[in-house]
Amino acid sequence: MLGRIRCLIIKEFLALWRDGKSRIILIVPPLIQMLIFTFAATQEVKDVPVAVFDQDLGTSGRDLLALVEGSPYFARVIRVRSDAEAARVLDAQEVAMVVRVGQDFSRELAAGRPAKVQLLLDGRRSNASRVLSGYATEIVGRYEAGLAAARRGPPPATAVVARAWFNPNLDAKWSTVPALVAILSTLMGLMITGMSVARERELGTFDQVLVSPLSPTEILVGKSVPALIIGLGEGTGMILVGVLVFGVPFRGSIALLYLSIVVYLCALIGVGLLVSSIARTQQQAILYAFMFMVPAMLLSGFATPVENMPDWLQAITLANPVRHFMAILKGLFLKDLPAAEVARRLIPLAIIAACTLTSASWLFRRRLE
Repeated sequence: MLGRIRCLIIKEFLALWRDGKSRIILIVPPLIQMLIFTFAATQEVKDVPVAVFDQDLGTSGRDLLALVEGSPYFARVIRVRSDAEAARVLDAQEVAMVVRVGQDFSRELAAGRPAKVQLLLDGRRSNASRVLSGYATEIVGRYEAGLAAARRGPPPATAVVARAWFNPNLDAKWSTVPALVAILSTLMGLMITGMSVARERELGTFDQVLVSPLSPTEILVGKSVPALIIGLGEGTGMILVGVLVFGVPFRGSIALLYLSIVVYLCALIGVGLLVSSIARTQQQAILYAFMFMVPAMLLSGFATPVENMPDWLQAITLANPVRHFMAILKGLFLKDLPAAEVARRLIPLAIIAACTLTSASWLFRRRLE
């Protein structure tokens, strides 16, 4: 059986290599898209969750944080009671910003000395961090204006100190490139597997495969392995471009990275084989692939944070493999995501892979009957 599968895998690679259009599709578009999207992609910021940490416990601190909690910019404001809790909610991406009022805030304002408000920002979302910093600065400005009006004097000197975690310079490329690796890997993985059977149907060679000694399971394995190998190569190339060309740091484990890519590609290959089993022509395969791609991208959290979506839609995103893979990539690139956290996010990916591969196998056998 292994010998038959090996021959089918070699045939798949030869078919891709001999087709000039396929070679171009595999190499040129990912590089062009990586270069263009890195500079062109933008992310809207609204209704994001934030946290507040009041160490002052005085009247001035409470008044300022009341303005934060009443701001229409933020969907939800939670209170934390320690630096450790603030670090936890920021690290787990439960909030995008922590507003920290120091313990001497009220005393410094009363004495007419500069008082400080610290902003802890999630640098993994650089664009959002910039906008949130602007929102917080505006709120502090309104608070100062209110104090000045109440005292009938000049506004107090309040300094807003912003500190971005995981991305100190808030470089947009640092958050965009890992997301683009996930998106472009999805596109190429779907195209390779989705068009494999459709291409053979158009060329008339699929009937030859069916009359061969290969079983349906062996055919599926033979179609999946080349896509997995090519997907690993494509992902490696895009990661190298991100690190070497755009200077995005990679702080995580290489082993965890490739484990995550393999599990993700298995989930994606299942979707691609489903498309390939349904489509009769390559044109249909492309259309079906994009029918999956567009919702998957919109529900991944790349363009719009998942937290901005309605609750019922957030539940649907849990079945989207792109969402889980994107979170793993950003974590491994920017913050050295620990193995336990990677494993927690790989569990839904593995479940999705099992479901898609099982469904593809069942449908493929059904269509051959």
